[in-house]
Amino acid sequence: MNKDKQRELKKSVSAFAKPDTKAGIRQLINTIIPFVLLWILAYASLSVSVWLAVPAAMIAGGFVIRLFIIFHDCTHQSFLKSQKANRIIGTITGILTLFPFDKWKRSHSIHHATSGNLDKRGTGDIWVMTVDEYVKASWKERLAYRLYRNPIVMFGLGPLYLFLVSNRFNRKGAKKKERINTYVTNIAVVALYSLIIWAIGWEAFLIIQIPVLYVSGVLGIWLFYVQHQFEDSYFEDESEWDFVKAAVDGSSYYKLPKVLQWVSGNIGFHHVHHLSPRVPNYALEEAHEKTPPLKHATTITLATSFESIRFRLYDTENKTFVSFKEVKPILKEKRVAMLDQRQPSFQDE
Repeated sequence: MNKDKQRELKKSVSAFAKPDTKAGIRQLINTIIPFVLLWILAYASLSVSVWLAVPAAMIAGGFVIRLFIIFHDCTHQSFLKSQKANRIIGTITGILTLFPFDKWKRSHSIHHATSGNLDKRGTGDIWVMTVDEYVKASWKERLAYRLYRNPIVMFGLGPLYLFLVSNRFNRKGAKKKERINTYVTNIAVVALYSLIIWAIGWEAFLIIQIPVLYVSGVLGIWLFYVQHQFEDSYFEDESEWDFVKAAVDGSSYYKLPKVLQWVSGNIGFHHVHHLSPRVPNYALEEAHEKTPPLKHATTITLATSFESIRFRLYDTENKTFVSFKEVKPILKEKRVAMLDQRQPSFQDE
């Protein structure tokens, strides 16, 4: 795709970057009210059985994903027309989802500006090593990377780290506004949780809130992971990196069943979102359907998406993700070469 066509494509999608206040309010109503009702239902079910309460809490966790998408749009100033309203709604939904508005807004903006850029990895994205980097790394670095990319660690421990550690502390060098926003979010979360615990008791609170947060955390990480970690995803050095190609070729169209598409706030149209972050989530599908070139974006389904679990390293030579197993022969050759270098030759003797 030449530069003129890229500009035309970006302009075509940008035409959908029009926040609709009525649509936003409808989404707030059909997200927050069901979430609160499901939480109350889970608590009411405790008087009958924990096994009734937990499923209701897990479904409520799905609505936390939808709340997060609203929060996410607010950080892009795309959910409502008013910048002030976006900040207020974003801060409130950030408290409900345990994400500080300003901190996440910064890191996510960097993610959009650097997605697929091999020279600018490390902020707001998932750790990706190239095959060459992995082969040259020390055994400690390889172990750390393998642990990080292990599904049990990423999706099992990842939500705990995200909610309890990463989102709770300011980054080094954060500006005053960002630091204060994180403090305000933390204080609001403590106050809200304390109030609920006072009203229903800590045991009931934990039985309900842990499934809510865990389900939302696992699903959230999965959605973020799978939409950039597919076999022929786009990665280039800074000199070759291109924003439009990174958006269209480096972000997938995750074609989900309609119910899951609704719960996930249309984030499956990730290629559209990366091409124009100001398009609100409720307009992503329309932008995809009415922009013919986007029909050629990489499409993954619920069934095929699970293949991405085995994609661990990016092969810059073949422009594809590979598994650890596929890199084993290269590591073996490296070890043999190192041993040969250590052994003295007959000429040396």
